[in-house]
Amino acid sequence: MRTRLEQAKRLIVKVGSALVTNNGAGLDLGALQEWARQIAALRAEGREVLLVSSGAIAAGMQRLGWTARPHAMHELQAAAAVGQMGLAQAYEGAFSAYGLTCAQVLLTHEDLADRTRYLNARSTLSTLMELGVVPVINENDTVVYEEIKFGDNDTLGALVANLTEADCLVILTDQNGLYTADPRRDPAATLISEGDADDARFESMAGGAGSGISRGGMITKVRAARRAARSGADTVIASGREPDVLLRLMRGEALGTFLIAGNTPLAARKQWLADHLQLVGTVVLDEGAVRALREGRSLLPIGVTDVQGQFERGAVVACHDGQGNELARGLINYSASETRRIARRPSNEIEALLGYVDTEELIHRDNMVLA
Repeated sequence: MRTRLEQAKRLIVKVGSALVTNNGAGLDLGALQEWARQIAALRAEGREVLLVSSGAIAAGMQRLGWTARPHAMHELQAAAAVGQMGLAQAYEGAFSAYGLTCAQVLLTHEDLADRTRYLNARSTLSTLMELGVVPVINENDTVVYEEIKFGDNDTLGALVANLTEADCLVILTDQNGLYTADPRRDPAATLISEGDADDARFESMAGGAGSGISRGGMITKVRAARRAARSGADTVIASGREPDVLLRLMRGEALGTFLIAGNTPLAARKQWLADHLQLVGTVVLDEGAVRALREGRSLLPIGVTDVQGQFERGAVVACHDGQGNELARGLINYSASETRRIARRPSNEIEALLGYVDTEELIHRDNMVLA
């Protein structure tokens, strides 16, 4: 099954606080350089890599001279604000050494729960990848209460995998992977090489909290793998201190724990569209657009003859032919009022009509389910 990793084109790499800060001693610039080198090599193979990095609070603690993680929210947020500066500078230096540009992206769970903000984040990350930029993503701990108290970047990594339809989530930690029991307490514990991401037994095996530097433990990684699998992404949990770990994993080497998703990213996304989103409007298509959809192509504004209902960007709408038969449904890239303005017009006129252009497609084929 690890041949799936060899074939992965888009991967999310999540690195934990203990690795980023060398167990709280300060930013480990050597480790950051090493991950940048491996990511540059993966990029040279034609893969897209997004990095989810913990470490802002831990780096801030070190800069402020704090030896224990504080409990007061304002102190945690202050540490995040201080640490984020150093973290961004360190990654910029690490990636520039290999000719890569990186971008800081700060997200909250709210950003990914709101449909419009979800699409905005998705578009931004897609554009960064098209530009050859490596996104370095972290939770916006400075302003968000709930994320600092309960959140963890394992979950954020899984959400980014969902958001970008990644093939694989790689969680790098200070342990070798998932064991049958806590190896620090049970000498008989053995490493689990691979399994199903939805296997409920793994959660009981992964009990236990994280370190004093980080918030997550192995249980958050197992739950993240389950969440990533919802959009078809496999997950690997492996040691970030293993030499060339990313390169070796992507060659199919049996490192860490490989948790397998039960579906492909595209099939999982379309199943989600079909089952879980409420229909709020309809667009009526001309014969040319009807043929395009049946041939598996995206819907362009020029093929729309009528718009029914009121909806916002990111809503689910039905696509009907002139006789009222439903052909497909999908996530629309423009609101109802905007769609009415660009209907029957070529995509190269969108910016002149609306004052901006998001995408040339009204509904992309990957966000569409045929009836």
